[in-house]
Amino acid sequence: MAVIQTMGLSKRYKDRWAVDHLDLRVEQGDIYGFIGQNGAGKSTTLKLLCGLARPTQGEALIFGKPVRDSVARRRVGALIEQPGLYPDLSGRENLRLYAALLGLDSPARQVEEILKTVGLSPGEKKPVRHYSMGMKQRLGVALALLGGPDLLLLDEPINGLDPEGIREMRELLLLLNQERGLTILVSSHILGELSKIATRYGIIQEGRMVEQITAGELEQKCTDYLHLKADQPQKAAALLEREFHLTRWEMRPEGDIRIYEAVDTKAVGQILTQAGIAVEEMGLHRQDLESYFLERMGGADHV
Repeated sequence: MAVIQTMGLSKRYKDRWAVDHLDLRVEQGDIYGFIGQNGAGKSTTLKLLCGLARPTQGEALIFGKPVRDSVARRRVGALIEQPGLYPDLSGRENLRLYAALLGLDSPARQVEEILKTVGLSPGEKKPVRHYSMGMKQRLGVALALLGGPDLLLLDEPINGLDPEGIREMRELLLLLNQERGLTILVSSHILGELSKIATRYGIIQEGRMVEQITAGELEQKCTDYLHLKADQPQKAAALLEREFHLTRWEMRPEGDIRIYEAVDTKAVGQILTQAGIAVEEMGLHRQDLESYFLERMGGADHV
């Protein structure tokens, strides 16, 4: 079942398309890692999905209903950019205030349960202004959990956290997904952390979807290969394919060759040299998740 589905979703600001005909699909039970460079349109997409911005074109459905449907919106919890916290109130007081604004039944009980879930002490009385970054982010997630949503939209929830805070947030998201059954769409530029929790990924660039891929499919694509660059790439590829009976190799647009099978690199060099083909580069390479994402985004230096 599609929890989120967008069809040609677009948002234009003056002369710039922040989101450009985006087709996105999140299945029930997913932890969907939403990836892209700064300014790629991740935050704008999340705002469109939770009704904080109106699309210029296209459509977004949440649980099969339009975003602005009141029933669908009650099933969504969101943490977009920084949580809106009252700095002079404690975490519990912040939650109780928001619970009252939402008109929740039994708000006190729900607040206590949520604080325990996110790893904050219900008895903590110090004001939020004295909280660490990690505590503030966990409190932000707690706000998103008010009302018992089925879907969480989280925008960079681990941004600015130290390693311990990142670990705690990762464990919290896994708990919410695996034990409570929440579907989670989470944007982040820390790709190594996303790879530890995501079941599906969406890669966005300049407001457009580059690729959607499951964790299993991605793992299959991230494999060892021999990188080779020669002065006669077409001749080199044909020769190596014949000599080594290769079935898993490709010629890249840049003209370099990738061989996804075990071959003797020394023999490769000797065969090409004997054929009068100069080897410019050759080496074994492990394509991890980060390098795959960067490659799909055109070799970007920052995400």
